[in-house]
Amino acid sequence: MLAVVTPVHYAGLYLEDNMKKLVLAAALAAAASSATAGAYSEPVIEAPVIVEETTSSSTGIVLPLILLAVVAAAVAAN
Repeated sequence: MLAVVTPVHYAGLYLEDNMKKLVLAAALAAAASSATAGAYSEPVIEAPVIVEETTSSSTGIVLPLILLAVVAAAVAAN
């Protein structure tokens, strides 16, 4: 038995195929737009903070000067 296919049946298949393609295209477009939502920007790299601890040169010389002054005062008192 031969199936009789009417032109209305062809139109239904045509529209169904087009709708599938349209839905697929819309899904791909939505996925692509969310994947490229942000623009590329250079990463911000902050310079490391370098802290130098320096020893004060006056600290090393003040104590001997005070001792010298005390000795000089003791000698001058005698």
